[in-house]
Amino acid sequence: MTPVLDFSPLLEGICQRHGYPIVGEADLDAVLADTPLALLFFCGDHRRLAESNDVAVVLPELDKALAGHARVLVCAREDERALQRRFRFTAFPALVFLREGRYLGAIEGIRDWSDYLVEIPEILGREPSDPPAYKLPAGCGESR
Repeated sequence: MTPVLDFSPLLEGICQRHGYPIVGEADLDAVLADTPLALLFFCGDHRRLAESNDVAVVLPELDKALAGHARVLVCAREDERALQRRFRFTAFPALVFLREGRYLGAIEGIRDWSDYLVEIPEILGREPSDPPAYKLPAGCGESR
């Protein structure tokens, strides 16, 4: 099944120029089976989230910085929520790092370039694990 593209024109162009595959819930595991290290981009709704295009622009630069060690994949918009529950991140856009299909870590939102250069090696140095549990914001759910 061909995913329905609901990406910004900017992200569509980046995917075409760089050959980034669009993956969904149904085919992600099969793609990851042949992928030692993956960077999975969840763009979110580009109409609501200005950072969506900001991260999309940085994506090819991150790909270059990783020197081909990670395969860049873009999550199909219609499967973002299901895969968000799987990887347990709380905000879009997000970059999820996976080794042999297992979770390493996530970066939510846009960062300064120097922050990516610190955070990504730290994430890639981790052992695969289950994604962290969701955390409620401070004060949420507390009784008075």
